[in-house]
Amino acid sequence: MIAIIDYNAGNLKSVEKALHFLGEDCVITRNFHEIETADKVILPGVGAFGDAMEQLKKYELDKVIHQVTAENKPFLGICLGLQLLFEGSDESQGVEGLHVLDGQILRIPDQSGLKIPHIGWNSLHLQNDGRLFAGLEENPYVYFVHSYYLKAADEQIVKATTQYSTTIHASVESGNTFACQFHPEKSGTVGLSILKNFAKLRGGNA
Repeated sequence: MIAIIDYNAGNLKSVEKALHFLGEDCVITRNFHEIETADKVILPGVGAFGDAMEQLKKYELDKVIHQVTAENKPFLGICLGLQLLFEGSDESQGVEGLHVLDGQILRIPDQSGLKIPHIGWNSLHLQNDGRLFAGLEENPYVYFVHSYYLKAADEQIVKATTQYSTTIHASVESGNTFACQFHPEKSGTVGLSILKNFAKLRGGNA
């Protein structure tokens, strides 16, 4: 069972639909017991960093996220769900993120000819043998919607980057904690392959 965390800020139904297409059992929930006992957990996200952290704390979901990531349960943050796993964001100055991983969320720099937010398909540069990308060809295209991007403190956890005004850390992996700035559930067959790779993971260090 895969638990999709519901905190009023997620692209929940499209993630659920993609998992069902892959034949995976999943549940949209903010119930502690369901999240704690799930085999894997997904934190989607659409919206503003500060508002999302407020919702996570309102339902005390920050506590269960820290618990399941500390247990090395397979955990996937998507889009804003990636950003929330880090220390803080330029979008919401003074708001502390979950800080499961070290790094900052910065605003994409203005550049002539480029629109912000970064919306649409862009290619990934794969590196450091990310397990989410097993079996994919080099430079796969995925779908992005964001104005802020990750700069991870430890580049060894970065498994994919993309270029849009700057080098964006587009996916990370640390233990069994994974995150993607892009939307795998909106990224066609490539995205489904990424979600399938996540669904095949096991807990602990498997």
